[in-house]
Amino acid sequence: MGTESEVTESGGGIRRRNCLCTKDDFLPEESFKSWGNYANALRQTPTRFIERVLTRSDDATELEAKSRSQHQMKKTLTWWDLIWFGMGAVIGAGIFVLTGLEASQDAGPAVVLSYAVSGFSALLSVFCYTEFAVEIPVAGGSFAYLRVELGDFVAFIAAGNILLEYVIGGAAVARSWTSYFATLLNFKPDRFLIKAHGLADGYNQLDPIAVGVCFIICIIAIRSTKGSSRLNYVASIIHIVVILFIIICGLIKSDTKNYTPFTPFGARGIFKASAVLFFAYVGFDAVSTMAEETKNPARDIPIGLVGSMVITTTVYCLLAITLCLMQPYQQIDPNAPFSVAFKAVGWSWAQYVVAAGALKGMTSVLLVGAVGQARYLTHIARTHMMPPWFSYVDEKTGTPVNATAVMMSATAIIAFFTKLDILSNLLSISTLFIFMLVALALLVRRYYASGVTTNANRNKLIVCLLLILGSSIATAAYWGLSENGWIAYCITLPIWFAATAGICIFVPQARNPKLWGVPLVPWLPSASIAINIFLLGSIDKDSFIRFAGWTGFLLAYYFFFGLHASYDTAKEFEKSKGWKNSNIEEGNGTSKGVDSKEAPITPVVTGN
Repeated sequence: MGTESEVTESGGGIRRRNCLCTKDDFLPEESFKSWGNYANALRQTPTRFIERVLTRSDDATELEAKSRSQHQMKKTLTWWDLIWFGMGAVIGAGIFVLTGLEASQDAGPAVVLSYAVSGFSALLSVFCYTEFAVEIPVAGGSFAYLRVELGDFVAFIAAGNILLEYVIGGAAVARSWTSYFATLLNFKPDRFLIKAHGLADGYNQLDPIAVGVCFIICIIAIRSTKGSSRLNYVASIIHIVVILFIIICGLIKSDTKNYTPFTPFGARGIFKASAVLFFAYVGFDAVSTMAEETKNPARDIPIGLVGSMVITTTVYCLLAITLCLMQPYQQIDPNAPFSVAFKAVGWSWAQYVVAAGALKGMTSVLLVGAVGQARYLTHIARTHMMPPWFSYVDEKTGTPVNATAVMMSATAIIAFFTKLDILSNLLSISTLFIFMLVALALLVRRYYASGVTTNANRNKLIVCLLLILGSSIATAAYWGLSENGWIAYCITLPIWFAATAGICIFVPQARNPKLWGVPLVPWLPSASIAINIFLLGSIDKDSFIRFAGWTGFLLAYYFFFGLHASYDTAKEFEKSKGWKNSNIEEGNGTSKGVDSKEAPITPVVTGN
């Protein structure tokens, strides 16, 4: 697929060349065979939508979906690879750029507390991701997890935001790469940006260097996953050395007077900065997409994910403290804060070391992001929610070539036009939304199983989950709308606590983890839901408008294309397996009868 082939017929030696791609590479399903079929599919949209909303996949089906990529990804990674991938994915533009932006505008020296809050929230999400990645070691990451527990429709909306998260995250890092490259050459951070006066503000500073960086990263990511890992080792080691240099030398030039006042913008500023700084932790979920290429997922994934997040949070807090001790928060440069800070304290030579280290770190982030986002798109395409052309895995390299090229092209286009502050806010919304859904999915996984959970227990779970979500949303909304009020918290927080306790006391667990499990269930995932939603309440209105626009686009694509493609694929898979109006018990893919106490759900039908 996606390559030119030659066929020589035995009789006449006729050579036939295939096109690089055809319509069937993108829309091979029955609904798109003719305009008549498509019109008929559109008429059935309500019926098909209801079925897909109610349909849940299972572990075995997600694992079986790997066969639709024609070739298998190579299992070459260990926990050591994953730790370095984790740090390489996360430590980049967030700490080297957003620290200065948020310290100067929102949090002041208390930006270290903002990093701690974001890091705690990210760590809770890491635990949730880890259990899923161990149990379902596929390239789909959170898309596969949500498809199993919350159904096709929720998984698709999350999938669209996952892809947006990666494209925007990569674009933000690529633009930051240009800023630090300019400081390395002793120019101002915006030296290489081209002003386009005919474009809207925020989109009129063009960045051709970011496009070139994206292209180079794309080539490296396509060639080999293990090769990408080795390059990531080198870049990350250099990066860590530079970070240690910044911390040690920065503290030598520190002045405790710069830490006064510590919270010039108050608690609201700390949480507002925390919501934006969540961007700095984006990337660890890319490690979960590498589960399919991990030699021993049960051992390697928990060590790799949790270990890299603990190290990263510690490093972030130390760097934030160092920066704010070197300069008064009002004087911190928002574009290249560490380089400018060393210049301000008289160590101009150090700015070059910092800029070089920042470039190495951002290169790692771009590389791991390119690897992770392609694997997300590959697995989504395996379900035909996106065109199956994206799921192709090259036999020689063992990498998803088409998905990597398309995602990095989109990243380059966004990076060419869009400013960092616009990107970071929109990225944080998508990320927090997805992490909240994964935590919710974990609660569903532990407390609901077809054929095991009774109607009564299922209804208790639904009520408790709705109360957790409702109280968390109310808390976030009150925080966003009220400047000094506190009475509503006395209502919403006890409701959250009671709902979580209700799951713990009144709903028995329907499933125990087979290999590795999240501790303190349901409290840990419930806290993850609450914190992620609370941080959403600190993001600006314009970002939510952009988020709503993107979600509207996703819904349009889903109802006109994705719904019908995945529906046809599911029916074809159901037919090939000989399933007929039967419930499929999660985890084994075999037809079972339904417990008389269990409310029937739509048969699990996915795949090709």
